[in-house]
Amino acid sequence: MIKNQKTATAFALLAVLMWSTVATAFKITLTHFSALQMLLVSSLVSCLVLIFICYHQKKLTLLKDNFLKKPSFYLLMGAINPFLYYLLLFQAYDLLPAQQAQSLNYTWAITLSLLAVPVLGHKLRRNDIIAILLGYLGALIIATKGDLLTLSFDNPIGVLLALLSTLLWACYWIFNSKNDAEPITSLLLCFLCSLPMILMTVVIFDDIAMTSWKGWLGAAYIGLFEMGLAFVAWLTALKYAESTSKISNLIFISPFVSLLLLSQIIGESIYPATIIGLILIILGLLIQKIK
Repeated sequence: MIKNQKTATAFALLAVLMWSTVATAFKITLTHFSALQMLLVSSLVSCLVLIFICYHQKKLTLLKDNFLKKPSFYLLMGAINPFLYYLLLFQAYDLLPAQQAQSLNYTWAITLSLLAVPVLGHKLRRNDIIAILLGYLGALIIATKGDLLTLSFDNPIGVLLALLSTLLWACYWIFNSKNDAEPITSLLLCFLCSLPMILMTVVIFDDIAMTSWKGWLGAAYIGLFEMGLAFVAWLTALKYAESTSKISNLIFISPFVSLLLLSQIIGESIYPATIIGLILIILGLLIQKIK
């Protein structure tokens, strides 16, 4: 594929735009569906989207061979993402203001650098340590709404779920770092493996009768954009990119656009502590990127 930075930037901005809308979509959909119901419908829609893309790109034939090479790997990856990761994330959004759940989720890259030390044998640089301190200070400011002296959490379970979701997401990327299979077909295999797990969990612990059309519409939107097209657009951007660092920096636009949408569409009051904490997290991530 011929490298083209303008094309890469266009695809990256498209992915950023889609990711910027999902916090609002999560919050709206959770007023009609439970976290489990939302996960089931959005995962199903995402599977259909990815199947269509793989069919269009003539990659469906890779599915069987890739799965048979490493069936246990894909079953584990499917259990992590989308099943457990999105279940914890959706539940965190259900318990917390969307601005808190979203901002805490951005610490996943910092969690990744910590996890890479024991799992991949990486060493922490000075920049990594500064990023970790800034990132988790930002997370603490967001979780306590700036009340650092009393460390008062409005919903500690929601905060814990949001941070646990970052751990799962970091694990997913670390385990996938050694997977040399085609990325879109690998993502589809993870979703296909997770669907039976999600369906059984809904049948046992929730209500399979989902009658709200607004819930279906919202969950379909999440499956189409958050779980499906956004990842494809981002992977395409990376393929075209002459400089991946320029592309990856664009992701930092997303949380601020998302806060604006949360404020304007669902009327969520944005706390000053959220802005301060988010700036610290992003500052930490930018410092971490410095070689």
